[in-house]
Amino acid sequence: MNSSSGEGRHDDDSALAEFLASLMDYTPTVCLVGIPDELVEHYLSRSGFHCPDLRLTRLVAVAAQKFISEVASDALQHCKARQAAPVKDKSKQPKDKRLVLTMEDLSKALREYGVNLKHQEYFADSPSTGMEPSSREE
Repeated sequence: MNSSSGEGRHDDDSALAEFLASLMDYTPTVCLVGIPDELVEHYLSRSGFHCPDLRLTRLVAVAAQKFISEVASDALQHCKARQAAPVKDKSKQPKDKRLVLTMEDLSKALREYGVNLKHQEYFADSPSTGMEPSSREE
């Protein structure tokens, strides 16, 4: 084993130790900056994972925050592409240029990460909307 790989491992170990120490100083806030420790601990315990190390809880929070941020950014790009696409019927073109994020945009962004999102059918989307319950089965 050469000494350069030993130095590289030492650098990796010290970088990891520094990162873990910084997690202790990390203070999540509720306002879109971070996910609170209590919320992460709640969902970790619901999934059957219990760990007394606060650094691990905060590491999960940072990873979740990064994932949410990337999905939101990708959904925004899908939204911009959809609204920039030419509209066939000029009367249906919105006058307001504000971006409107749809479930379709979010579904496309999540699909890139291997998450297939299927939203439930709305009552108004159902062919039996407005019918009496007894006649729906016919």
